[in-house]
Amino acid sequence: MSSYSTSDLSRRSGDIIAEALRHPVMITQRNKPRLVLMAIEDFERLTRRAEDPRQVYVSGKEPADVRAELLAALDDIIDGKRDGDA
Repeated sequence: MSSYSTSDLSRRSGDIIAEALRHPVMITQRNKPRLVLMAIEDFERLTRRAEDPRQVYVSGKEPADVRAELLAALDDIIDGKRDGDA
């Protein structure tokens, strides 16, 4: 992802906006990432994903109820009570 400072954005807004229409660009302030500038179509696609009920967790950081359900399902697969593709 390309990166520009807020000063760059002030001086070269047209060029940066044109680039952001092709792919997201990062805007930094005091050398720290602060904003992402992107085309509205990309933003809408990302926000539609937020409505997806599926969740992703880092192993070991999942809620206890999710972990228990996952372990029970794995036990069932190992014991042959459940198809691994289900």
